[in-house]
Amino acid sequence: MNEQIDFWQGDFGDEYSIRNSGDFNSMYKERFGITRTELNQEFLSVLPKDAKILEVGCNRGIQMQILKKMGYSDLTGIEINENAIALAREDKNLCIMESSAFDIPFKDDFFDLVFTSGVLIHIAPENLEKAIREIIRVSKRYIFGVEYYSDHCEEIEYRGNKNKLWKNNFPKLFLKYDSDLRLIKNKKLKYLDDSGNVNMVYLFKKNGQ
Repeated sequence: MNEQIDFWQGDFGDEYSIRNSGDFNSMYKERFGITRTELNQEFLSVLPKDAKILEVGCNRGIQMQILKKMGYSDLTGIEINENAIALAREDKNLCIMESSAFDIPFKDDFFDLVFTSGVLIHIAPENLEKAIREIIRVSKRYIFGVEYYSDHCEEIEYRGNKNKLWKNNFPKLFLKYDSDLRLIKNKKLKYLDDSGNVNMVYLFKKNGQ
């Protein structure tokens, strides 16, 4: 357990699950000018529809539901908030397990693709290595991510809470912890408002796969 896990397992995590219950395609279109489905198509066309996919920090499963509508059929998610897990399990086509990025309950190389969306940003910098190494461990081929980007680690206040969100250069960190990864595609996804915030979208492939 750590401060961030306690935070997301508690009332704030419950409220997040309720707040983020809308149409993510519309939200992405409004924020970035591209839908999440279009973004997935751009980055994940290399994946067959029967690929084994894991989302780390799936919350109520909205990202996996988008993948399901795109035709992907083997979808698993792990999540730490019990209320979010209950909501995600309402879709019987998704396999949802209670676990964290620090201890992914699958053997090495189990999934064809492992991905996160706005999850690594909420892990304290001193704990990131463990989470990233776990993601690398359970992926056989690809690692996909959409995370707030900064050239260097930068803490920002998150809805009035400190020590809960850090922008970072996540592709650089993945390469730091596993130099055998190959970055095959990445792009900066700028917010359309005047916030100056940027997401980095990245796709790694394990060498030799």
